[in-house]
Amino acid sequence: VQFEDFCSQFWQIAKRQGSVSLELEGGCVTVPPGADPAEFMRGLGRGQDGVKMELGHGTTTLAFKFKHGVIAAADTRSSCGSYVACPAAQKIIPIHRHLVGTTSGKATDCAMWKRILARECRLYELCNKQPLTVAGAAKLLASSLYRYKGLDLCVATTLCGWDRHGPALHYVYSDGTRMTGDIFSVGSGSPYAYSILDSEYHYDMTVEEAYALARRAVYHATHRDAYSGGNVDLYHVTESGWVKVSREDVFPVYYQVQEEKKEGEEQNT
Repeated sequence: VQFEDFCSQFWQIAKRQGSVSLELEGGCVTVPPGADPAEFMRGLGRGQDGVKMELGHGTTTLAFKFKHGVIAAADTRSSCGSYVACPAAQKIIPIHRHLVGTTSGKATDCAMWKRILARECRLYELCNKQPLTVAGAAKLLASSLYRYKGLDLCVATTLCGWDRHGPALHYVYSDGTRMTGDIFSVGSGSPYAYSILDSEYHYDMTVEEAYALARRAVYHATHRDAYSGGNVDLYHVTESGWVKVSREDVFPVYYQVQEEKKEGEEQNT
């Protein structure tokens, strides 16, 4: 099916049936409702020939080390330009029993490379009778991604784990970049999350304080960043492994923060 013919057929069916799906021989194609699909698809053209399709995307993920382990948190909105493809995506992916990774970038790239890393971690443990360290997993992922530099991969991940050296946090990007640190936030909402983390983070937090800080940082980012939203996923990695603490809607967090602000203003007056 030629591009123009496809768009013409799609728009006619959408107007007649109120549907935004077109059945083709190879399957079903879906694009956002509310606009002419031909114009929507044409607006994605980039480059000299106008054939490279680029969809704007964003997210908010964060992770930090503290006295009781490593916290990882993320929103759940998956976006393609102005289209919210999924409001409940999984942006924190378990890799091994001691290791999870946040995902930022293209969802398919992130999911595929996390599966590859999970396989390699399992094979390493079977061959060496001990789990791969977090630093080793980060180095393996970075070196693997570097071979595909310039081929339009988009993977930005923070590996959060606990190994024989203690809690560890490593950032890896698809161009081979690899960094270690105590706090990382990645995605379009990261500047807003950093504003909360930088002002309230300290290493000696209690577990409940760390949970509240992570939720509040993601909430603040979803409130300011249009590409972030949905829920807040929260994971805690300890010496015994990772645990999924919660998935909470951002709206209750919003009302909680507003109530705290109101109480603070009343106390000041």
